[in-house]
Amino acid sequence: FFHDHTLLILIMITVLIAYIMFMLFFNKFTNRYLLHGQTIEIIWTILPAVILMFIAFPSLRLLYLMDEINSPLITLKAIGHQWYWSYEYSNFLNLEFDSYMIPTNELDTNGFRLLDVDNRIILPMNNQIRILVTATDVIHSWTVPSLGVKIDATPGRLNQTNFLINQPG
Repeated sequence: FFHDHTLLILIMITVLIAYIMFMLFFNKFTNRYLLHGQTIEIIWTILPAVILMFIAFPSLRLLYLMDEINSPLITLKAIGHQWYWSYEYSNFLNLEFDSYMIPTNELDTNGFRLLDVDNRIILPMNNQIRILVTATDVIHSWTVPSLGVKIDATPGRLNQTNFLINQPG
């Protein structure tokens, strides 16, 4: 909806500017008040600000709604290390493990190169899942391409996002 709303505003602006340019190119008359008037300067200063507000307010509302976490069923903490990830299920007592990437020479023929690991995380379907991501040494990026989730892991900072798994895999 937000994309359509913004695109409609941009199309209206483009059509208006194209119409004005077309009329200026093919019009032989000149309005003497148009070239040096404060009224038109006030209009073309305030009008873009109003248009930007029509785009900004729905955008801010959408950002707020996207950041809202609706009581997640499970919280997963991912800690990025130099060559592996550590995972902690916060909802369970003492459930944590390390996950190393499988080297290419040990990979099965149907495995995903640079994506398969020895210990996979298991998460429920059709439930809100919160993930907390941090790092111990350098900046990492926790990514699951099939879920469309990508979040940076920065040392000393705890980043958070949520997602919903709607199909198994």
